[in-house]
Amino acid sequence: MLKSIFLICIILLSFSNVYSQPILTFSPIAINGLTDPVDAVAANDGTNRIFIVQQGGIIKVYDNNFTPLNNNFLTLSGNFTSGGERGLLSLAFHPDYENNRFFFVYYTNGAGGVNIDRFQTSSTNPNQADVGTRTNILSLAKPVVYTNHNGGKLNFGADGNLYAGIGDSGSGGDPGNLAQNGNNLWGKMIRINVDNLPTSAPFYNIPANNPFVADPNVRDEIFSLGLRNPWRWSFDKITGNIWIADVGQNVKEEVNNITLAQASGANYGWRCYEGLSGYNTAGCLAQNNYVSPIFDYPHNNTSGGFSITGGIVYRGFQYPALYGYYMCADYVTGNVWLVNSVNNAVTFQPNVLAGISCFGELENGEMLALTLGGGILRVTTNSVLPLKLLNWSGYASENVNQLQWQTADENNVKQFEVEYSTDAVSFIQAGIILAKNISASAYTFQHNFISNQLYYRLKTVQLNGQIEYSKIILLRNNPIKKEQFIFTYNNNQKMIWLNIPTNVKAGFQLYNLNGQNVLTLATYANNNVIDLQKLPIGMYVGKIIMQDKIITEKILIR
Repeated sequence: MLKSIFLICIILLSFSNVYSQPILTFSPIAINGLTDPVDAVAANDGTNRIFIVQQGGIIKVYDNNFTPLNNNFLTLSGNFTSGGERGLLSLAFHPDYENNRFFFVYYTNGAGGVNIDRFQTSSTNPNQADVGTRTNILSLAKPVVYTNHNGGKLNFGADGNLYAGIGDSGSGGDPGNLAQNGNNLWGKMIRINVDNLPTSAPFYNIPANNPFVADPNVRDEIFSLGLRNPWRWSFDKITGNIWIADVGQNVKEEVNNITLAQASGANYGWRCYEGLSGYNTAGCLAQNNYVSPIFDYPHNNTSGGFSITGGIVYRGFQYPALYGYYMCADYVTGNVWLVNSVNNAVTFQPNVLAGISCFGELENGEMLALTLGGGILRVTTNSVLPLKLLNWSGYASENVNQLQWQTADENNVKQFEVEYSTDAVSFIQAGIILAKNISASAYTFQHNFISNQLYYRLKTVQLNGQIEYSKIILLRNNPIKKEQFIFTYNNNQKMIWLNIPTNVKAGFQLYNLNGQNVLTLATYANNNVIDLQKLPIGMYVGKIIMQDKIITEKILIR
C-alpha cells in the first residue's frame, strides 16, 4: 500500500501543463505595519526569508509565513532623504551572502543625489543589520537637484557583478540631455564589481569586459544608456535576459527585453525616443540605431496608463500556467500585462490592481506584488487547463536525444512541434508530430546531438491556429546519473544534505504522502543543510529537480 501511494505522488507531481493566456490574479496576505514598500527581496540563503524595503528608510524581515522576525532589519539614517520619488529604493544581497553577510542598498542622499552603500548582517543575529559596517560604495551628485527620476533598482547578475538602473536625474524631457551623454551615470544601467574593494574611493572595481572601457568619452561603469526612469528592472533567472520597464514622459510607457549580450553597450533611445514614438530627435540617429521596446502602451485610462511598474519573469513551481511570463502593471490605472518571454506576445488585463509599487520574488520562485499603501499580495492565476502534458521530458542516449511526452484531455490539436535551442532564447524546429486527439496519448521523438547541451520546448498548434508552449527542458550529452548525487539523511538531527556536482543547478522539494508540498528550495547550493526538525514524523518524498530530470528519494522521519 505504501509503495502504491508513493508512486501516485510521483506521477501527480511530475505534471507539466500547457495553458492558454493565463489570467493574473492577486491574493492578499494579512500583514500590518508597512509604510510605502518599494522592494521585496529574498536573501537566497536557504532561510526562505523575505525582506521588505520601505521608502522611508526601514527594511523589515519576515519568515516564509510572513511572521516578523525582528522589529527592523535596518533603519537607515544620517546622509539620507525621502519623500516623493526619493528615499530608500532598493536592496540586493551578495551572491555569497550566506558566507560573507554582505548586502547593498540604493537610496537618495541628503544632497538629493543617489548612493549605493554596503552593509553586513550582524554576526550574532541573522535578522539584524550591523549599522557599524556601513560603507559607501558609490555616490552620485545631480548636476541640478531635481527630486524625481532617481531610478533605483539593484540586482546581481549571474556574472557576480552588481547592476544598478539609474534615472536621468529629473525634471521633464531630460533638459541636460544626460541619458545620451556618456560622461555621466544618469540615465544609465551601470555594472560594477564589489568584491575585493579598493582601500580608497571609489570603493568598487570596473569589470574588464564592460562595453566602454576602451572609450575615453564614456564612463567605464556604464553598461548601457538611454534610460529615462527604469522602475523596475530584472533578470530572467533561466535565460539571463534583462527586462526593463522605463517610465515615459507624455505619450508612452515601455518594456524592453533583450539578452544580456545585447544589453552590453545598448542604447535604449531616451530622450530621442519615448517608447516607439519620437520625442526630441534633434541630433539623434534613426530609431533603428537604438534598442526599441518589445511593447509600449499609451497614456490613457482604458488601454494604458501613466506610470509603469516593471516586474519579473515567473519561474516558480506553484502556478505552471504563469511559467515563463513576465508581468508588469501601471501604478495609476491598475491595468496589468503579461508578456510571453518566448515570443514576446502580450496579454492585457484592465483594472486589476492600482498602486503596485513593485513585484518581488520569494526564495522558492513564487512572486509577490506590493502596493505603496502597504499591501502585500501573492501573485496567482485562475487559468483553465485546455491541455495537460504528462511527463514532458527527455534523456540523452548515445548520440541521440530522446524526447517523450504524454497528454490528457487532448482535443482540437493539429500537431506538436519539437523545437531546440543552444541558448534557451532562439529556437529552431527539430520536427513535427501530428496529434492523435484522443483522451490520453503518448509521443516520442528523437533528435541527433549537435551540441554538448540543448534546450527543448514543445510547441502545440491548435486546429484554430492558436499556439502554446511547454516549459523548457535542458539535455546534455553527458547525462547526470543518480549515482553522482550523495543524498544523506541524519534521523537523529533530522537533517538532509546533498552532494551535487558543482556544474549542476538544482532545486529541492519535499512532499508528504498526501501529495502536499511541505518544503521548496528554488535553488540548492552544494552541501547546504536542509533542516526538517519542524516536520511531524512520517514518510516523505524528496525531489532533486533539474532542468533535464528529477531524482526522488523516500525519507522516513522517526
